[in-house]
Amino acid sequence: MDWLRDPQAIYKESFATIEREAALEHFPAALRAVVVRMIHACGMVDLTTDIRWFGDVASAVGNAISARKPIFCDCEMVRSGIIRRFLPEGFEPTCTLNQPSVPTLAKQMQTTRSAAAVELWKDELEGAVVVVGNAPTTLFHLLELIERGGPKPAAIIATPVGFVGAAESKQALADANLNIPFVTVLGRRGGSAMASAALNATTIGREWS
Repeated sequence: MDWLRDPQAIYKESFATIEREAALEHFPAALRAVVVRMIHACGMVDLTTDIRWFGDVASAVGNAISARKPIFCDCEMVRSGIIRRFLPEGFEPTCTLNQPSVPTLAKQMQTTRSAAAVELWKDELEGAVVVVGNAPTTLFHLLELIERGGPKPAAIIATPVGFVGAAESKQALADANLNIPFVTVLGRRGGSAMASAALNATTIGREWS
């Protein structure tokens, strides 16, 4: 079989294909790299029709990380997908899903562990970055917390995936008017790879003080 073996050539052609085939022209320049990385993570150039955003997500994420604010992830797959070499030295994203207190907290709250894990973010959520790639209940609970007057993150990247609650949670974010920069993809599509790819797009090539 004749197949491309050069990793740099594969990388270059992948992004060239996205530039040729995806409708990127209606996205602001500051968001375009994020959109391209999201498409690269899923292989679907028609993703552009479902992407919604508010504000300058890339700048909001960069400023938050520069200030050493946390990156909160809804699951370990998202956390693992964030490329550490693009972050400040020693900076580690946070996932509280597997904290020992979370199962008991979820029972007390009568909700999922993913939603309960958000409660452990509250003390550091103000000005932080939230990346949701798996659990719609994480996003639902985050939105409820903010709308009740809770702390506001600096930016939200939200691509929870699935057939129950995923489309609804992302539509709720798009409709919420929270004045928080965000990027999301409407409908059932999404996933951890897409979420971490979007975050990585905001950090590649940055110089951290």
